[in-house]
Amino acid sequence: MSMPVQWEGVYPALLTPFTADDRLDLALFEKNLHAQIDAGVHGLIIGGSLGEASTLTRPEKLDLLECGLDVSAGRVPVIMNVVEQATREAVACAREAEAAGAHGLMLLPPMRYFADSRETVTFFRTVAESTSLPVMIYNNPVDYKIMTTIAMFEQLAELPNIQAVKESTRDVTNIVRMRNAFGDRFKILNGVDTLALEALAVGADGWVAGLVDAFPAETVALYDMMKAGQLEAARALYGWFMPLLELDILPKLVQYIKLAATATEIGSEYVRAPRLVLEGEERERVWAIIQKQLAVRPNLTVAQ
Repeated sequence: MSMPVQWEGVYPALLTPFTADDRLDLALFEKNLHAQIDAGVHGLIIGGSLGEASTLTRPEKLDLLECGLDVSAGRVPVIMNVVEQATREAVACAREAEAAGAHGLMLLPPMRYFADSRETVTFFRTVAESTSLPVMIYNNPVDYKIMTTIAMFEQLAELPNIQAVKESTRDVTNIVRMRNAFGDRFKILNGVDTLALEALAVGADGWVAGLVDAFPAETVALYDMMKAGQLEAARALYGWFMPLLELDILPKLVQYIKLAATATEIGSEYVRAPRLVLEGEERERVWAIIQKQLAVRPNLTVAQ
């Protein structure tokens, strides 16, 4: 069922739960989806980096999409991540997602090849032109080494279905530059958990969040506080949240956030190799961070 994508609010970059024998745990995925929607998220993103996209098969991604569509039941848009390396494979995945009912796409550059500006724009353009779905460009030069610059967005602005950007440059002032260059042509969603308050303060439309996978209510509350101008309440919640949000900017963010979701009983620790489940001192250290913050978890009813 088609539905508009507003590209505003909280969009979880969903984890992919696995069973002990390395199969999709769709029952646990449904549990997490219900927790997200009940908390008031505004959209769902399937098969992103936190979703271990590089280890998922295309049929598995479609299974996750089907599950997401069934659970959301038209309440929020469901976005499929497109992360394939070859342009023709990215086009095929975009078309598959559209045929399967996805409401939009998040599109990454080809990460195994350091494409120049012309190649990157051509890649984005070719995929976007292959589908009628709205597209969000993922701009993350820190992790993926390719920067989508203002000049490149000037070319991409010619395509009406390229509508948003996941802003993960780590430079909050880039939001201001985008606004100065394009006004409201592109919706801008913060993609770095530890910059959420700052990004929303300078005008981001939304937040593609990571720790929301374990703490959906707190993530939505922080977004709502900022949009309502409740800065002091937002600062207090952000201060509590920060030790957890910092788990999102570390190399093992998948394992760390899965451990947090395990602690809040809406996820499990199982990951797909070559990732391995945390053990020993590392697990104890991360678990202690999570438990310390859970012990002083704010009462959102009082906070709001």
